[in-house]
Amino acid sequence: MANKTQEVGGIHFPFPFTPYSIQKDFMAELYRVLEAGKIGIFESPTGTGKSLSLICGALSWLRDFEQKKHQEEARLLETGTVSLSDGQEQPLSLSSSCTETPDTLRPVGEPDWVTQFVQKKEERDLVDRLKEEQVRRKKREERLQQIRHNAQLKYAAKRMRQEEEEMERVLHLSREVLAAGAGAEPREQLAGEEDLVLAEYESDEEKGAASGVDEDEDDPEEEHVTKIYYCSRTHSQLAQFVHEVQRSPFGKDTRLVSLGSRQNLCINEDVKTLGSAQLMNDRCMEMQRSKHGKKSRAEEEKPKRRRQERRATCPFYGYEQLQLLRDQVLVGVKDIEQLVALGKEARACPYYGSRSAIPAAQLVVLPYQMLLHAATRQAAGIRLQGQVVLIDEAHNLIDTITGIHSAEVSGSQLCQAHSQLLQYMERYGKRLKAKNLMYIKQILYLLEKFVTVLGGNIKQNPNTQSLSETGTELKTINDFLFESQIDNINLFKVRRYCERSMVSRKLFGFTERYGTVLAPSKEQPKLAGFQHFLQSLQPTVTQTSVTPVEEGEARVPRPASPLMHIESFLAALTTANQDGRVILSRQGSLSQSSLKFLLLNPAVHFAQVVKECRAVVIAGGTMQPVSDFREQLLACAGVEAERVVEFSCGHVIPPDNILPLVICSGPSSQQLEFTYQKRELPQMMDETGRILCNLCTVVPGGVVCFFPSYEYQRQVYAHWDKSGLLARLAVRKKIFQEPKRANQVEQVLMEYSRCIKCCGQAGGTVTGALLLSVVGGKMSEGINFSDNLGRCVVMVGMPYPNIKSPELQEKMAYLDQTLPRGPGQPPPGKALVENLCMKAVNQSIGRAIRHQKDFASIVLLDQRYARPPILGKLPAWIRDRVEVKATFGPAFAAMRKFHREKSVPS
Repeated sequence: MANKTQEVGGIHFPFPFTPYSIQKDFMAELYRVLEAGKIGIFESPTGTGKSLSLICGALSWLRDFEQKKHQEEARLLETGTVSLSDGQEQPLSLSSSCTETPDTLRPVGEPDWVTQFVQKKEERDLVDRLKEEQVRRKKREERLQQIRHNAQLKYAAKRMRQEEEEMERVLHLSREVLAAGAGAEPREQLAGEEDLVLAEYESDEEKGAASGVDEDEDDPEEEHVTKIYYCSRTHSQLAQFVHEVQRSPFGKDTRLVSLGSRQNLCINEDVKTLGSAQLMNDRCMEMQRSKHGKKSRAEEEKPKRRRQERRATCPFYGYEQLQLLRDQVLVGVKDIEQLVALGKEARACPYYGSRSAIPAAQLVVLPYQMLLHAATRQAAGIRLQGQVVLIDEAHNLIDTITGIHSAEVSGSQLCQAHSQLLQYMERYGKRLKAKNLMYIKQILYLLEKFVTVLGGNIKQNPNTQSLSETGTELKTINDFLFESQIDNINLFKVRRYCERSMVSRKLFGFTERYGTVLAPSKEQPKLAGFQHFLQSLQPTVTQTSVTPVEEGEARVPRPASPLMHIESFLAALTTANQDGRVILSRQGSLSQSSLKFLLLNPAVHFAQVVKECRAVVIAGGTMQPVSDFREQLLACAGVEAERVVEFSCGHVIPPDNILPLVICSGPSSQQLEFTYQKRELPQMMDETGRILCNLCTVVPGGVVCFFPSYEYQRQVYAHWDKSGLLARLAVRKKIFQEPKRANQVEQVLMEYSRCIKCCGQAGGTVTGALLLSVVGGKMSEGINFSDNLGRCVVMVGMPYPNIKSPELQEKMAYLDQTLPRGPGQPPPGKALVENLCMKAVNQSIGRAIRHQKDFASIVLLDQRYARPPILGKLPAWIRDRVEVKATFGPAFAAMRKFHREKSVPS
């Protein structure tokens, strides 16, 4: 693929082929946003090459930025001053390109000689820093160049790995001999349980005890170069983006790092078998502490036992190994799978190896959660100060931030955690320090009060407890704390204790080893969720029989301790009172009841990102309506309106390759308005079936029909089956239904695709397939219905969210109180409901039209779509071409003409 450099507005954009005009516009506007430090909202329909435009536009800016920075640094080192626009000289310390600038004000009336002395010292310090950065940069470039061209380094690393493997085998044999000798000696009852006992918790204010491996992850004071953080929703989308980078003109020279969770990157089989992300995280950190921790006097007095515990260190975490892997990661662009393969070959941890490469990387690819969650961001070593962030597939960004920072715990989890923690304290209470006991008792108190506020009793079986009051209740955080009688507990300290002591990990190890009982009574009725949890642990009396359990659990991830879920809820309760609510859901029995934290203001967590970053770009294929991003996310985060730039481009298809229709009535003149009150009427379901029967006679290939919910799809399908409409539909199209289970989606899609292909080749009355799908389901996002797979997309009704939902009602009330109401505009709460509906519609109809030569019709079945405010929320490339048909006859004629002309080979 030949590279073709495009010049737009004096800027050179390398591109793998001649770009579309909209791609040129996209890259030029993106460059301007990054250069000016703006916040951009970019919309580019699927099939218009959005990923390549992002890559080539952003990396072209980074190329020019680095070049200008290096030129300015060279001039600064040579002259010691920076030129201003008016020709005057400015001291080095005020240069905008410096990594550090003094922001402290000079005291008023300070003598001139003091000011001059301070300025000269700052200039000398800045020159020294620039020289150090240049030396580090030169060493890094030489090291990476050597890896690219010197095969001997790879062989040397391989020899080192072989020597380490041999040493590990020798150590393993020696440990087995020691274990065999020690096993014959009688031990006290609690011997061998040191890994389950909480370490001494010295002070809330002391830091570093839980820092684990952070000290060794990066080279000291390693420079964080200006870089671009690219994030998307799923690992498959990230892998696709990395492959686009590899194929782009920047693929050979860009230092790219792919970040992921331990579940995606861990190569230690003992850790991977834990399954749960939280358990894997805790186990990994525990192994690092085993490697870096210092022995106490008591531990030194037990040499044999300590030698046995050394097995807990990770063989893939070695400084030299990680440094070699870090450099190999930076040499070539690699996705997650390639990174894991490289880590296995180097016998080095890809999780920590990729993180150690962040400072020198130019492009960091990572999932949403890692960037949007402050604690995860900090743990990963991500520094946003002065950097660029690109958030792709951002149509559900607000929901993502809300989901990440919301938490829910059930009554069964609360009782289960209390029972387990109480038994843990009874067993190890004499071996725990006073501070540990104090916090454990505080956690037990919190759990008891949480159960009490739900109307239950912590000492009784939650499945047999019937609550006197049922229903849903919403409270502010402060009201919930007062009602629960826990306002006297410092939740910030409890949260910090849970994070540093890893009490939930210790508790899980305890229950895994001994299988705690869950209620004080000896009765064992049907325990539902409790019994399921215990069965998944396969508790045994002896420690020697855990091997079969682990083998059986290799396929099914083991659930995390219930205390881990509760820790998330406790953390959420530290949110500011006005930014969240607590939902008390009482559902008959205590086990089915729950406490849920609902985040109302996602901007509070996004504010730090936009504040620290040089520029932020929010991009997607269907970003309309953008008012949610402007008002709920950016304005509430303190972003000035002048800093926000919107860009929306058209589609690459010719205007006559799409036919969007709003149909207001059916063949029998039944008005189409699928409200909750009308949509279940037999005549409405019959009319929908008649419309589809007519459309299927003129649309070739595949028809995808979206319903507002699974339940409504089921009702309509059953009604059609009973009335005979289903049989009429089957004459023209084979009918498929979207499965509820995610693991069945791929099979249904394969059969759907195979049917369309066979019908196209064989001819006959059956001309393709009809896929009945659900808005917000498995088929409405990320699925590609290109060409014959999606010649027509039908939207039945408007998928408004459940207006009776307590969460939605509270969110609407919050927005009505918080956001200003514009003249002639609906209340912010009502606008939220409409926007949620239209975002879902836009995502669903965006499944069709996937490339320049594709064509399809889009049919919106509901007269409410004809209202101008609703039409205005459609994507521009659809909105400008939509036709509203009051009756079905003209709509059917337009459909028949469109597909007849498009189906004729050109």
